[in-house]
Amino acid sequence: MTGKRGFTLLEMIVASTVMAIAVVGLLSGIAGATRNAARLREYERVVQLARMQMDFLLADRTVSGSRSGAFDARQTGGLAAGWQSRVSVSQAPPNPASGQPVLDRIELEIWWMQGEQRRTFTLDAFRTRFLSGSSSDPGAP
Repeated sequence: MTGKRGFTLLEMIVASTVMAIAVVGLLSGIAGATRNAARLREYERVVQLARMQMDFLLADRTVSGSRSGAFDARQTGGLAAGWQSRVSVSQAPPNPASGQPVLDRIELEIWWMQGEQRRTFTLDAFRTRFLSGSSSDPGAP
């Protein structure tokens, strides 16, 4: 008999097992990366919505007190998300009069649903406004 060389059945089974373990490890890594990418995409979308809402609150100087709302599903890509804001006077002159500046603090809490879990984060900002002639109350717009 001549010396023909090749792989034995045992060598083929071992090689197939090693290859299967490597493929399973790669697939689980890809699945984890996909989940992380989806989570980051949701977070980035919510951050953009928060910036949009904060810009609105900073620009509209007549907004005061507490407000809340939900974002449109078309803006969130079907993600259930909303916001709650509180505008309060941070600093005011000792004897407020019409035309004097006051400093408002804006607290904006953004929430969204990630599966069954409610996730939130808070943004804070400050804006100046001038007291109107109709009221000397710093809390009034």
